[in-house]
Amino acid sequence: MKLRPLYFKKDALWLLDQRLLPGRLKYTACRDHAAVARAIKNMIVRGAPAIGCAAAYGYYLASVEKEFGSVERMMEYLRRAAILLNAARPTAVNLKWAVTRMSDAAAAASAALRDFSVGATLVSRVRRSLLSEADRILRRDEAMNRKIGALGARLILKKSNILTHCNAGALATSAYGTALGIIRSAFRAGKIKKVFVDETRPYLQGARLTAWELSREKIPHALITDNMAGHFMARGEVDAVVVGADSIASNGDTANKIGTYSLAVLAAHHGIPFYVAAPSSTIDASLKNGAGIPIEERSSDEVTRICGCRIAPAGTKALHPAFDVTPSGLITAVITEKGVFRKPFDFGQKNK
Repeated sequence: MKLRPLYFKKDALWLLDQRLLPGRLKYTACRDHAAVARAIKNMIVRGAPAIGCAAAYGYYLASVEKEFGSVERMMEYLRRAAILLNAARPTAVNLKWAVTRMSDAAAAASAALRDFSVGATLVSRVRRSLLSEADRILRRDEAMNRKIGALGARLILKKSNILTHCNAGALATSAYGTALGIIRSAFRAGKIKKVFVDETRPYLQGARLTAWELSREKIPHALITDNMAGHFMARGEVDAVVVGADSIASNGDTANKIGTYSLAVLAAHHGIPFYVAAPSSTIDASLKNGAGIPIEERSSDEVTRICGCRIAPAGTKALHPAFDVTPSGLITAVITEKGVFRKPFDFGQKNK
């Protein structure tokens, strides 16, 4: 059965609560944009592409939350909703990309239909346009993931051991996945011997989510703690590293889950290819390099506790940058639905 972290039905966005996995599979309903923003911030839904898809539906939900007397009043409400959605998780470029697409769709629909509709009729038609746009964003994401998987699988040699970090699978997207999309496609092509899964402290997305996805599809894998990666690389047991991305600057510098930079340094030292997989919507061409990528700082409790159980002395404060930036010089290739890009990277508007 296809794994979907989100879907829209009966005037609600249904999100698979990823905080409960792998122990419990439960969907929760979001019926307004504020609930979607909270779900993104609290990591009920996570992964840059999935966050973008969720935000698109959150924007649509904002358009149906009130009985607007005019399209101008609705547009003002949507502007405020966009601010709240964009603030939920600042590092994920796909979030801002999706909200911008929805804002543009609202403005375009309002302008195109104004001569044919007035008042409540115009509001209703703009709403329908927004729901159609959110649906397109969702379908587009899955199509991009499958293209990324096909392109990336070509880079994987037969009988390869692949190391991946965090979760860039179906759970992090609309379906299929980016980094795990490549692994899925390569496995189906008979190229995967084993997948090393970093547990990914402190939120354990690798242990809880990636291992769960691989188990469901019977892809051979072994869970390792993050600090074991260098050991297995030194033993010659890792043939390639494949990770996702939350933001990619125009020069190829890439922000991904904390710990990715360390893997890239280790891979470079051991001469192991390091691949980044992401849809083109993850590229922020306005950023010259990674120094401009905002890094989300999350709660100290997510480090000092595991599943609610304290593992550090009471009163201990922890630092928790949720992402780090891997310099483009450490990246072998960036794989998007538009192709495989190699150094020197130049992600201008032409590649968007």
